[in-house]
Amino acid sequence: MRLITLLTSFLLTVPYCVAGIYNVRDYGAKGDGKTLDSPAINSAIEAASAAGGGQVLLPAGTYLSGSIRLKSNIDLHLTSGCVLLAAPAEMKAYDESESFGGFPEYQDGGHTYFHNSLIWAEGEENVSITGHGMIDGEGLTRRDTERGGNVQGGSIGTGDKAIALKLCRRVTLRDFTVYRGGHFAVIMTGCDLSTLDNLTIDTNRDGIDIDCCKYMTVTNCRVNTPHDDALVLKSSYALKKPVLCEHIAVTNCNITGYKCGTLLDGTYVPEKVNWVCGRFKLGTESNGGYRNIALSNCTFMYSSGLAFEEVDQGVMENITVSNITMSHVHHYPIYITTGCRNRGPKEVTRNSTARDIQISNVVADDCDSLCSIIVTGMPEEPVRNVWLNNIRLTFRGGGAKELVNKQYREQGANYPEPKFAGETPAYGLYARHVTDLHVNDLTFRYEKPELRPAVVLDDVSNATLRGIDGTTEPDVEKIVTFGCENVRIIE
Repeated sequence: MRLITLLTSFLLTVPYCVAGIYNVRDYGAKGDGKTLDSPAINSAIEAASAAGGGQVLLPAGTYLSGSIRLKSNIDLHLTSGCVLLAAPAEMKAYDESESFGGFPEYQDGGHTYFHNSLIWAEGEENVSITGHGMIDGEGLTRRDTERGGNVQGGSIGTGDKAIALKLCRRVTLRDFTVYRGGHFAVIMTGCDLSTLDNLTIDTNRDGIDIDCCKYMTVTNCRVNTPHDDALVLKSSYALKKPVLCEHIAVTNCNITGYKCGTLLDGTYVPEKVNWVCGRFKLGTESNGGYRNIALSNCTFMYSSGLAFEEVDQGVMENITVSNITMSHVHHYPIYITTGCRNRGPKEVTRNSTARDIQISNVVADDCDSLCSIIVTGMPEEPVRNVWLNNIRLTFRGGGAKELVNKQYREQGANYPEPKFAGETPAYGLYARHVTDLHVNDLTFRYEKPELRPAVVLDDVSNATLRGIDGTTEPDVEKIVTFGCENVRIIE
């Protein structure tokens, strides 16, 4: 009997797992919101990894944490009622950002440094973060940290991102919530065969960044980003070479630009912004480019719309968008552009290219009067093969008549944001340096009198415009062309 009692006492003093489940409380985590629990969480991960893998379980509670290092074959499970709370910078609880090896950085620091994040992994396989708990990045910075992700105002120890995964395979992120996710709530770079599903992100900078990844699905997510991009695909030089972002499918997602926190508390307060809010975007980092990207069945509210930007000598091809609704659109509903910013090795001299882009079944109301749909290439390299089908847009209106003759800014080496180019010459569709433009069944309306044409084409060749229903004021032409060839207009 004494032997059984001693054995029981011993078992109660050492960590153990049941059926591959490693409870972080058994490794010393308190979950009281005051004790730094990341050492205990990392100990549980190491134990599970040593055993070949398993689930590291965070039961209900608030776990104050610095950097957590995910390993292969680990499921970090955030139980309902669990809050993983990012520690403040003064606790110096985050790993130092890695060295980039002296290689020139052709991308922002946020795309260069990963180890200074709340949760990070590099070169791991079969990793997942699951469960209905919350990641609260209260202690993370939302500032750009270009000198090495954990530097802010000269102090070491600042956490930069909520989740940062690099060169990982077979990743699953499912069901949890991110509130105040820091610089990026989720960044995945060079990751393959991954699934992001049923995430709720309500944050103060970028929501989900997918960089140089392939074979990935993003489904059933709600992403609220009032001050930056919601769901963005990139193709940076972070892997020290141009890598395509390709074979990515995004469907059934909600993108919003409410004040941070009000998506979660249900008050849904629109945020006043001057830069950008929400939006689905390709770019700006685009050294490799984008290929085989599909976006479907998504809603946008108090958000910018769709931005497809190839400006760093990569390719952008085989892009499809379908079944999109937007309300209260900030700056522009649809923006497709190429340019020659060429942020990368100077010995690379190829042009950025874009081709085979199809956007169908889009309805938007209360669109900013700043910009129409924009499709612009470069004089020496036009955008090719663009289809715009079954699109209904209502704009606020109020554009001046003289804008039809405006010399709209060439993209060139400029940062690709329409805000800096100002109002477009048309209120509905403006296309320049485009070859093979196919437009079918577009309807444009406005609320205040609009003295710009519905459509302006400039240096467009081989275009067919069928069924353009664009309201215009008396003495304002519906469609205006400059320097175009082989344009067919079919009522």
